[in-house]
Order: sequence, then C-alpha cells, then structure tokens
Amino acid sequence: MKLTDLCRLVFHFVRTRWLLRFSSRIALQAWQQKKIAAFLKQQLPLTPFYQQYAGLTLQELPVIDKTIALEYFHQMNVANISLEQASAIAMQGENSRNFSAELDGITVGLSSGTQGPRGVFLTSSKERAKWAGIMMARTLPADLLLKLIFSSAPIKIAFFLRANSTLYTTLNSKRIHFKFYDLYKGVDLHLPELQMQMPTILVAPAHILSRLAELKLQGDLPISPQRVISVAEVLEPDDKLRIEAAFGLPVHQLYQCTEGFLAYTCERGVLHLNEEFVHIEPEWLDQEKTRFVPVITDFTRLTQKIIRYRLNDVLRILDTPCQCGRVSLALAAIEGRCDDILWWQKCDSQELVAVYPDMLRHAITMASISLPDYRMEQHGNELRIAIESGQAAMMDEMTEVVTGLTNRLGLRPPIFKSMTYVAGEASSKRRRIRCVSRTDTQKIIEENAEVVHA
Repeated sequence: MKLTDLCRLVFHFVRTRWLLRFSSRIALQAWQQKKIAAFLKQQLPLTPFYQQYAGLTLQELPVIDKTIALEYFHQMNVANISLEQASAIAMQGENSRNFSAELDGITVGLSSGTQGPRGVFLTSSKERAKWAGIMMARTLPADLLLKLIFSSAPIKIAFFLRANSTLYTTLNSKRIHFKFYDLYKGVDLHLPELQMQMPTILVAPAHILSRLAELKLQGDLPISPQRVISVAEVLEPDDKLRIEAAFGLPVHQLYQCTEGFLAYTCERGVLHLNEEFVHIEPEWLDQEKTRFVPVITDFTRLTQKIIRYRLNDVLRILDTPCQCGRVSLALAAIEGRCDDILWWQKCDSQELVAVYPDMLRHAITMASISLPDYRMEQHGNELRIAIESGQAAMMDEMTEVVTGLTNRLGLRPPIFKSMTYVAGEASSKRRRIRCVSRTDTQKIIEENAEVVHA
C-alpha cells in the first residue's frame, strides 16, 4: 500500500471511530443533509447521467434500480468505463480466480447474481483506502485494536467468499494478514490451511460459518477466533445458535453489497445503518412502519454514483433504543429479499397478506423437534417443502408449524407438497424461503365453488 493510501486509511479509521459522533438523531440528519447538498452540487455536473439534474435536491432525483444502473452504467461513473469493459475484466477474474486485475487503477467487481443480472461495482484506490479505514473502525473491538497497535503478533483474517477483490485485500499489511478462501473450491479443501492460519477474525457467509461451527463442535476444527462475522446472506436463528455455541462468541454481521457498506454490528450486538456515509430512505412495507426496502445514496462514493438506488432487501427496524448510544437507525434483522416474501390469502376475503420470512423462521425455531436444513418455495397455492434427510415426522412437524402460523394470522393454509432437497454449492448464497409465484385467488374461488356445488 502506498504511503498516501495508508495515511488515508488511518485518517478514515480515526474519523469513523472517534470523531463522527452525534448527540441526537436530529443532529445526524442535519449533518447528513449538508453533506448530501455539497455532494450533489459538486458531483451531479461531473456525472453524465446526472448532468440534466444538476441543481436539484435529492428528493427531486429519480429512484433507480439495478436494471437502470446497468443500462446507464457508462454514464453513472466518472472513470469513462463501459459496462462491457468492466464486465470483461471482472469475468476474467472470475474465470481465472485471480482477482488482482484492475482497469486503469480502478477495481471492478461483480455481485453474486442470485437475482437477475449481476451488478458491477467500481472503486478507486482512494475509495479502497477509505473503505478499509471505515471497515476497520466498525469491526475491530478494543482488545484487537490494542493488539494491532502494541503486539508484535499480527491480526489474522480468514475471509470465505465467492470472489476476492483488491477492495478486500486493501486490509492486507504487515500488521494484518488477510487470507482469502475461495468458496468455489468448497470448504473442506481449505480446512488444513485454516487450521495452520489460526485466524483472529473469521469472516464468512452464515451457512459456511455454520458448517465450520459443526466441525468445531465435533472436535475436528481446533480454531479459536476472537471475532466471528457473518456476511453476504441472512443470518438465521439456528445458524446463529450453532455458531455461538461452537466459538463461544456472539456472531457479528456486516451488511455489505455491491452498492456499498450499509450496516454493521455494534458492541451490543445490534445492527446499525452506516448513516455517517450512506443516506437511506425507507420505503415502508407495512402500515406500522416496521419493515422497509432501503433506497440508498452514498454521499462519499465518487467513481461510481449510487444515488437513490432502490435495493430489493427487506429490513426490519429495532423497536427499542440500542444501549450503545449510537443515534444511527438500529435494525432487528435483515430479513432477505422482497422475492422471499410469501403471499397467502385471508380466511374471510380474497386479500393477499405478506408473510415475511422472519415470521416463518421464528415459527420454525419454536418447533418441538430439531429440524435440519430445509427449503420452502411458494408456487401459487402450494408451499413446497424440502427437508435435509427428511423423515415423515419432520415433514409433519413443518406443516404443523406453518399451519399454526397461518391460523394465528387469520390466513388460509397453503397446500403442502414435498420436494427433493438439493444442497446448494458452497459458493452460492443460501435462500431457504422463496416465493416463485403468488397465491392464485381466482383458483381458490373456483375450488370453493366446486365444493359448494358438490
């Protein structure tokens, strides 16, 4: 790392860790508005897509999504990089598994593509150093910070993910040993090297952490990280319990995606939005304003603009203040994607009601028997269920759990069907609950009419 980038990293670490403190949420929002106004005034005229909107306020700018961002990719970055150029170099890295290539000094990366076309992100060397400083400030506990400064032994990070990036390896230095474990090679192949590394910090998707936790509980993985961080997918209750039991530590979370670093776990174990760097407009999904889809604006990102970008994730707010004292919005959970919401009909009307994945997950954790890994898919009026090593009793328990939930919510239970359990690849994001198609209310009406006539 160049000296200038190291200085930049240290500056953003110190600023994020100790200087960006606000006495109230009102103070944070007022500061945000000033930063956003200055950002728009300077950056809109420099960005081809937004030049026509120069002089407008944030609320006057269009809301975009992945489709629009990809269509106008060339016009939304100031590095004069086309989508074709970026995709080519990113795919080169994906195919060769060598992720060190850059495009005119710009890091190019791809999203996992679990939903639709793959997103593409660009970051400059300055932005990488800034990201590293912010990430370290958010994730390093006090004891590891003291170790970083005063101990001769380095902090060792084990990072399991589908793809590496020079964005992540920015953390690598004499004091921090960063090692990437490629999930395209599976998990078991990496175990000898992981044991040799003996990581201080273990970072991986939840289902990978769960697998490592199983090995630890069996006595087959003698590692003792001082911090365990879940990334890239929903941290489900059963995984959380298993991981914490195995490592004797709370599981922390990072909400990081192609569009930016959006949330982190505080010292109290609560997820907070990273609002000192990202403005988030909630698109509420319920009247009670407990769940929302985030529309994000990163007012610190310059190479590729992320302005009023609508994600497809469902976030649930925490209904009590976090005791850590931070005024940034606290989350109870990242529940998954909008496509994971199931839709079932009310008992007394044709109205469809949203059943959020977290409702199902909570109900399943209350089951009287311990259920293994599972999958649920809504196909119209059917709920297809697959259970790993499924036995009849487990399937009965699952249908009983779901029926109990629909009864409590005043909804018609779905038609239950079993399907074959297929384990996903280690490199794929796990999605246990999916809505393939919504309930067909007309079909239900016709079926009921046939029963009446009969």
